[in-house]
Amino acid sequence: MANQINQVILPAARTLKEFDELMESSYERIILLNAHVAQVKPLGKRARAFGKKLLIHADLIDGLKSDEYAMEFLAQEAQPEGIITTRNSAVLAAKKKGLISIQRLFLIDTMALDSSLTQLERTKPDYVEVLPGIIPHLIEEITVRTKIPVIAGGFIRTMEDVDRAILAGATSVTTSRKELWTKL
Repeated sequence: MANQINQVILPAARTLKEFDELMESSYERIILLNAHVAQVKPLGKRARAFGKKLLIHADLIDGLKSDEYAMEFLAQEAQPEGIITTRNSAVLAAKKKGLISIQRLFLIDTMALDSSLTQLERTKPDYVEVLPGIIPHLIEEITVRTKIPVIAGGFIRTMEDVDRAILAGATSVTTSRKELWTKL
C-alpha cells in the first residue's frame, strides 16, 4: 500500500485548540474530527505547513454532506491525506480522488458485524476503523476475514487498551484522549 499508516497512535482533535496543539506534536498523521466546512481549507493548509498528514472525519464536518461531491471538495480544498467515513459512497469517491479511505464501522451486535463485512466486500477501503476498539476478538476476526488493515477506535482510554488492540491485529488506534497523545 502506497500510503501505509505506520503510526500506532492517531491523535484525533475535537477542537481547534487541540488541532493547534497537534501542530506542535511529533505526530506525522493527525485526525480532524469536528470543524465547519469553511474551516477545512485553512486547516488543511495549516497542517501541511507543519508537515502533518491530515485525515478528516468527513461525517463530522458541519455543513458538509458525506457524498461524492463532498469528497471532491475535500480533496481539492483541504487536500487531506485521507478521509474517515461510515458511508459507502464516500469511501468509493475518496478512493477515486486518491485519498486514503478509512471506513468506520460501529459493531453493536452480530447483525452489524455481518452487514459491515458485506459493505467492506463492496467498498474495499484502505483501512477499517472498528468501534468500539476495545474488543480484541472482533479486531482479530475482521483482520482475518477481510485482509484489510484495522484501526481501533472508541473507548480507548489507557495504554493497556492500545496494547490489546495492537496485539489483536490493529495497525493503529485513534484516540481523542490527550493523555495518550504523549505516547509515541
